[in-house]
Amino acid sequence: MTNSKSPSTRSYIFRAATIAIGCVLGLVLSNGPALRAAGQVPLQSLDDKAPALPLTSSFEKVEGAEAGPYVLKLQNTSKDALKVTAQVLTSLPSHANRKTRDIPEHVIEAGQSWSIPDLAASDKVTVTAPGFAPLELTVP
Repeated sequence: MTNSKSPSTRSYIFRAATIAIGCVLGLVLSNGPALRAAGQVPLQSLDDKAPALPLTSSFEKVEGAEAGPYVLKLQNTSKDALKVTAQVLTSLPSHANRKTRDIPEHVIEAGQSWSIPDLAASDKVTVTAPGFAPLELTVP
C-alpha cells in the first residue's frame, strides 16, 4: 500500500490557480484609487477652441474641359485680410498625379473672394489660416 503524503496533481493546480487569482485581484483592488485619479482629465473650456474661418463658400459647376467641372469660391467676410492655404484631396487619383494637391498661400483681402479651380465631384478641400480652425469642404 502506497501512502502518498504529497497532494494530488489536481489539488496542486487548484491551489496554484487560487493563489494566482488572489494575486490578480489584490493588484487590481490596490490600484483602484490610483486608476480613478489617473482617469480624471480636466475638460477643456470651449473658449480654447480656435474660431471658425470667416469665409463663405460656394461651388459652381463650370462648362468646358479646361477649367474642370467645379470651382470653389471663397469670400472673406471679416474686416481683415486673411492669409490662407488650401489642400485638395482628389476623389479619383491617377497614377500620373499625386493624391493631394497643395494650393500655395494666398491673401484674401477683406470683402474679396478667391477661386480654386479644377475640382471634381467628391474632392475634399481643406482651407487653413493661422489662428483659425480648418475649413473642410467636399465638392458636391
